[in-house]
Amino acid sequence: MFVCPVCRSSFVDTQPYSVICKNGHNFDFSKKGTLYLLTHQITSDYDDDRMWNSRAKIQAAGFFEPIAEKITSIIGTEERKRILDVGCGEGSTLSYIENKRQNSEDVMIGFDISKRAINLAAKRESDAFYCIADLAKLPFNKGIFDIVIDMFSPSSYSEFKRVLAPGGSLIKIIPNSNYLIELRHLLYDEGDKNYSYSNHDVLELFKENYPAAEIEQLRYSFKLTPELFENLVYMTPLHWGADSEKLEQALSNKLNEITIDVSVLVVKS
Repeated sequence: MFVCPVCRSSFVDTQPYSVICKNGHNFDFSKKGTLYLLTHQITSDYDDDRMWNSRAKIQAAGFFEPIAEKITSIIGTEERKRILDVGCGEGSTLSYIENKRQNSEDVMIGFDISKRAINLAAKRESDAFYCIADLAKLPFNKGIFDIVIDMFSPSSYSEFKRVLAPGGSLIKIIPNSNYLIELRHLLYDEGDKNYSYSNHDVLELFKENYPAAEIEQLRYSFKLTPELFENLVYMTPLHWGADSEKLEQALSNKLNEITIDVSVLVVKS
């Protein structure tokens, strides 16, 4: 399923701690069994232990469960799917799908640019395989995946089209204007660029690439305990731009409920 991200040739040899392509490019496995497939160093604000630990905790409480359930229902009940999770984070979405599709013999691969996120994903009791890779140059063969999942991650539509099998489905989740709106209003003043959000540009670009896509809104509320609220604050990039006083006030005031409002975009290749 994999190809070399440098020359796009096949991997032909597996050493105890690495794989080698036919042109001699070598990529290492970590001690946790994940594969490092970046060809250059990437610095990312998302490589943050607290953020990923907070995300894992709030995910375990069911924060994104309705979204994961929707994705699972779109995948359907057919056995044996090859599934790619783009920007998989700490692996909670693939874990949910795997639990729901037990005995389906799915081949599941998740990748992210964050080494910390992939380290957390690799700790899960799962048959999914995790790697660190670049969205702009996916290290996978042409037409290899039945399902590509892109939940809140950037997109490389040319690469998605390349790796999707004929008849395969791309499932993309994007936030709507009311996504986490209570937290936005707690952390930012009216008029600030982070006080409101529009997915217009993201949606228009998706429609340009997939005019026949199906679009469905999914909206629900999630109850928060004080601990879950703190995890919510630190698992989202929204806290990065907030000034320290606003952040301290938010953590003191807390919210007991938050709105999750997303669009589910689905297209078949």
